[in-house]
Amino acid sequence: MRLDPSSRWRLWLQNQLFALLFALVIGLLAWLSTRYPMQADWTASGRNTLSVASQTLLARMDEPVRITAYVREQPALRDAIARLIGRYQRHKPDLTLHFANPDLSPDRVRELGITQEGELYVEYRGRGAKLQQLGEQALTQVLQRLSRPREPVVLFLDGHGERKPLGVANHDLGTFGRKLEKIGIRPRALDLAADARVPAEAATLVIAGPRLPLSPSTVEVILAYVRQGGHLLWLLEPDDPSNLQPLAAALGVARLPGVVVDADAPGLGIKNPAFVPIADYGPHPVTEALRAPALLPLAAALDVRPGAGWTVTALLESQSRSWTETGSLDGSPRFDPDRAERSGPLTVGVALVRPRPGPTPDFNSSAAHQQRVVVIGDGDFLSNTYL
Repeated sequence: MRLDPSSRWRLWLQNQLFALLFALVIGLLAWLSTRYPMQADWTASGRNTLSVASQTLLARMDEPVRITAYVREQPALRDAIARLIGRYQRHKPDLTLHFANPDLSPDRVRELGITQEGELYVEYRGRGAKLQQLGEQALTQVLQRLSRPREPVVLFLDGHGERKPLGVANHDLGTFGRKLEKIGIRPRALDLAADARVPAEAATLVIAGPRLPLSPSTVEVILAYVRQGGHLLWLLEPDDPSNLQPLAAALGVARLPGVVVDADAPGLGIKNPAFVPIADYGPHPVTEALRAPALLPLAAALDVRPGAGWTVTALLESQSRSWTETGSLDGSPRFDPDRAERSGPLTVGVALVRPRPGPTPDFNSSAAHQQRVVVIGDGDFLSNTYL
């Protein structure tokens, strides 16, 4: 894909461009967790039809669904709810809708914690969940959560200044973590100084930009986790001090010195040379729906030389006029091969897959026999600063 003038207007909408990569990583975590397929496209051909994602989910649900709408005698609101649920009922006849006046069921309202007019309570396989937002995406996400045998737990390495999954500081990942919770993924911090192993419940381990070196014992625990088939999302930084070179060697993915910059960025309205436009996405289930360009701030390029058994897909690549700037970013940086700077296109995100060397999980998934690893040369784009 080339960035021509017709694409320039998109690059001015930086919040949307960061959100595109945000959605990408949501999908990557779903892919890493393997417990459910990514659901990315919520659009439908008309307002009275469901998206393919919702239809696919309903086809997998083999037991009845009961939805109770807590709403007083408000015809307009009741009609809106009935229209939405009707779209689901056309694909799943055993999905039923019941209306309940909250004033006539105060005990049940208190038990469920119903607080909003028109709030839904969705029940499936003996489990239930509340829904306050009326819309297909929100309802399908609730049904998706209830249809899983258990919610996947994603563990974020902690104790070395990493970005916190529910933190509120600018560099933390609180917005990202709360989005994970909404789609049924439980983010939790993991301090390997307290737990000398990665718990078996972990669907994925996330390493999000440590600011301090890791102890040799912590590095060894992470290596053991990967050797045994654990899934991993590694958000590298250009100035990463975490001494995880043994992990990089095991994966065959090394961080190149410097920060990726792009000579075409100023002409695209990007003033910061370290904000790199990404328009090339590798052939991967998570990236196949991405069409618009995105921005990656302060990214490191990756030198990918995987070991035997790994299948590699480049997820994100910079443009041909980019390079790894090892000098100052002030002024107008210039490519200097004498400083061993690497010219583009450069890989800044990669996915690795191999047959799973460890025990196969007990959940039913066609991907259960695969080990999956994603390495991205940046963590800033997921931080509260940019989302």
